[in-house]
Amino acid sequence: MDYSAVVADLYERHRSVRDAGFSGDAYKPGLDAMISYAAFLGHPERRFRSIHVAGTNGKGSVCSMLAAALAASGLRVGLYTSPHLVDFRERIKIGDFCSREPGFFEIPEEAVCRFMEIYDRDGLTFFEVTTGMAFWWFAEQGVDVAVIETGLGGRLDSTNIITPEISVITSIGLDHCDLLGSTRAEIAAEKAGIFKPGVPALVWGRDPETQPVFERVAAAVGAPLHFAEDYHFPAGAPPSLDLSGPCQEINLRTVLAALQILDNQPFMQNAYTKKDAGKIHKWLDDRELRSIAGAARITGLRGRWERLLEDPEVICDIGHNPPAMEANMRKLTALGRPMIIVYGAMKDKDVDDIRQYLPSQAEYYLVQPQTSRAMPLGELALKLKNLHITAAGSVAEGVAQALGRARGQQEAIVYIGGSTFVVSEAITYIESL
Repeated sequence: MDYSAVVADLYERHRSVRDAGFSGDAYKPGLDAMISYAAFLGHPERRFRSIHVAGTNGKGSVCSMLAAALAASGLRVGLYTSPHLVDFRERIKIGDFCSREPGFFEIPEEAVCRFMEIYDRDGLTFFEVTTGMAFWWFAEQGVDVAVIETGLGGRLDSTNIITPEISVITSIGLDHCDLLGSTRAEIAAEKAGIFKPGVPALVWGRDPETQPVFERVAAAVGAPLHFAEDYHFPAGAPPSLDLSGPCQEINLRTVLAALQILDNQPFMQNAYTKKDAGKIHKWLDDRELRSIAGAARITGLRGRWERLLEDPEVICDIGHNPPAMEANMRKLTALGRPMIIVYGAMKDKDVDDIRQYLPSQAEYYLVQPQTSRAMPLGELALKLKNLHITAAGSVAEGVAQALGRARGQQEAIVYIGGSTFVVSEAITYIESL
């Protein structure tokens, strides 16, 4: 079978959140199946060091910045993130700046086919299979360290069979409340499930609702706890990031704190040869700083305040929960330009909660992406009936109409978001023009 057929079969045989949402056959909380699968694979997760990243928002950005910095320092780095936007292989990458062709490269199509032919098993979810594939590929390729993003939560996430060098939590917000808890404290407890005995745990910030939870869990498991906001850095951090969305300064400080903690780990001391106490870290020089600044380009991370077109200017972002939408709409409104928004959502998203953050002065083209999980246009239009809305139909139709409207307004900016599926289809459509 060719690559496209193998990926189609993967989706057909192993139910995914993309198709079934967080239902019983696509999302099975618990680690028993993953532990058994890892044993079947020969425990590849034990053959490389890892960094584990959880959180409500910012996981992908933090993972990409960490991976870019580590690769620039001379390590061979695995990077496992989700979801993908265009090609399945985006989930599994390896960065190696010491090779003849430095950069991050997706797992080859041949490797995907070989893994599925040899190691596929019935009864697993899509995410369990892809996690096994990532661990297998990283072990096969001899990575020094892999940056691993959780899927959902942390405690019961399939990735939580690793024992990392550091556990990182980026942010805590209300999302997937039916699965993770109805309060930020309950969600924090699930995310803190990635803390391991003796392994440094890094959380972005302190707040009265979540700090006691992190302190309690860290003490219970014996994990040294750090807060990134306690770390201060001189004027040597990247002046600008190609990850330009809101909250990236917080993500950057989390990354720098993580790197400082890692710099004290024995394996890092052995790995790095560039030592200069005058730098932000002993090893962090201009090459690593430039890599952090260009993390999206270097690692191929997409859909994070990404500019898809310049004339008219088109921005897309996969942020879809209330905290992410609030930050994105605040940044968009602050630009002071006419706003045209292409918006679609999943059935399980609390659009009523998100509605309060959608600017009333914008024009909206409502869309329904091609997944059974998508909220029907009629339902979405009803929830947003007091806004200036047009029920456009498909994502391609909505983007086309928005582009036409933007070309008739000076300085107009088009924002595409509300769902990963909306962004994915929009990227495919715009790149086909």
